[in-house]
Amino acid sequence: MTTYHFIGIKGTGMSALAHILHDSGERVQGSDVEKRFFTQTMLEQKNIPFFPFSKDNIKDGMTVIAGNAFSDNHPEIKAAKQLGLKFYWYHEFLGEWLKQYTSIAVTGAHGKTSTTGLLAHVLGETYPISSLIGDGTGEGHVDSKYFVFEACEYRRHFLAYEPDYAVMTNIDFDHPDYFRNIDDVFDAFQSMADQVKKGIIACGDDEKLQQLKTKVPVMYYGFADTNDFQAKHINATADGTTFDVFVRNEFYDTFTIPMYGNHHVLNALAVIAICHYEGMKATDIKKLNTFQGVKRRFSERQHGDQMIIDDYAHHPKEIAATIESARKKYPEQSVIAVFQPHTFTRTKTFLQEFADSLNEADHVYLCDIFSSAREDIGELTIKDLQQLIPGSQLLDVTDVHHLAQHKQAVLIFMGAGDIQKFEEAYISSTLGKDMTGS
Repeated sequence: MTTYHFIGIKGTGMSALAHILHDSGERVQGSDVEKRFFTQTMLEQKNIPFFPFSKDNIKDGMTVIAGNAFSDNHPEIKAAKQLGLKFYWYHEFLGEWLKQYTSIAVTGAHGKTSTTGLLAHVLGETYPISSLIGDGTGEGHVDSKYFVFEACEYRRHFLAYEPDYAVMTNIDFDHPDYFRNIDDVFDAFQSMADQVKKGIIACGDDEKLQQLKTKVPVMYYGFADTNDFQAKHINATADGTTFDVFVRNEFYDTFTIPMYGNHHVLNALAVIAICHYEGMKATDIKKLNTFQGVKRRFSERQHGDQMIIDDYAHHPKEIAATIESARKKYPEQSVIAVFQPHTFTRTKTFLQEFADSLNEADHVYLCDIFSSAREDIGELTIKDLQQLIPGSQLLDVTDVHHLAQHKQAVLIFMGAGDIQKFEEAYISSTLGKDMTGS
């Protein structure tokens, strides 16, 4: 039996893929840095072994899969190639693996992970499925009917896939270290659309998605009445958000999701559209309302009289959407944003847009920019962003106790770097103290 060795197994996509192969009965192991990542808890629970990086991990007969963050100079990659082993980059292997199933790729600048998680949940309540979600969660099943997976546009990696269906949530300019402009991003999505085999489910409220030229049928979803699937009569309730769905202007059914904010309604509408297209009953699609969410997307915990939210938001539109969700769910409470920008390139490109979206919060704390190994830092600092946000303060991980002054507030920790260390430092600094203000 072949052993699959994952180089960088703690990465979110890599750990998810490792789970899928393990659940499908394959022998799996991996390697990574020794620093603890949130993805390794589930690897440990399944007894999937992983080791510190070393060329000695690579043995004859293995199939080696490497994370996209690594280069050909990595000692394990060099060892695999010297031994003439079967070798794949992550996206290459995934492109081959999904050919066994009815595959559904979920892509877009924003909302990929939440939509993939929601779709996997709904389909998985009715069918045996495999799914790969960008929060590090993966699930395999030997009898899978569907393979639901998140497909990232960065460096055009999603062009390694030829899915049966693609869900496209939006097209927006991000990853400025790779894409030149919005037209370059559109070109990547157009290339992806050309590779879809059966059909595309796209947000019709997105101007760029409307411009796609496709060889397969496109079903549009959104709020406008020109869409094939339209959401109307949206109401926030104590249990989440309820809305009516119209299919080509005819009432279909009423759905409830346990989330708040228009972006979540759109994500749910995409899921309803693909499930309806695949012939699922409305009663089964309604299992949307039991979705538990994905990791690092509006993850909540109570801390004294404060609600603490952890979110991966790292683009201005995602920040605005997360703050909107908090306002709708907690309309009586002040919203405090704690934000760590991710990469200098993105911060520089969207400096004013970051300021505009963060200004939607009642108060803003900023953490130092989290740099990527793949970029030049330049002269930009977090103070350039601070100057654009009146009243904002800089936050140091060794001095976070003053967040406690915001009584009965919602604290949102946002970022794609290591923002969680600020959250954990704050929780630790206030444990055992009276947080109620009484």
